[in-house]
Amino acid sequence: MNLDIPEGRNPIEYVWGEMVPGIGTAASGLSLAVYAHTTLGLREFEAARLRIAQINGCSFCLDWRTERDGRTVEDGFADAVTGWRTTDAFDDRTRLAAEYAERYATDHHGLDDGFWSRMTAHYSQTEIVELSMSIGAWLAFGRLNQVLGLDTMCVLPGH
Repeated sequence: MNLDIPEGRNPIEYVWGEMVPGIGTAASGLSLAVYAHTTLGLREFEAARLRIAQINGCSFCLDWRTERDGRTVEDGFADAVTGWRTTDAFDDRTRLAAEYAERYATDHHGLDDGFWSRMTAHYSQTEIVELSMSIGAWLAFGRLNQVLGLDTMCVLPGH
């Protein structure tokens, strides 16, 4: 942990809610909105989210699995995300979501016309904006939590 957290305090609630309430509360709202208001399918959502988690190295984000209607992605999905280029477990949309997340985080200047042609063949403009905002939130907040050491302090529900 790279911050001093008062004894007995929840690190996430303290940092995000008390240290910088004007920023943290708004950031938390965006983070929660990405999950509450997504229109993306679970597999493409999780492919992008997990690829950002892998790039950021956020322990909590790597362990988290988004649940919808009592469903999560299958065991081994995270490994397929790592191998998104060659896995046979993904359809075109899921593969593109993982690719977009990786390139958004590591090579956003390299998103060329060929890439955008593939994206627009599989995603609507609204879906592209939603995916872009989601990836941006995961990149920023997962990296923030990892850099500050908060990712090791988070506890998954039921753990």
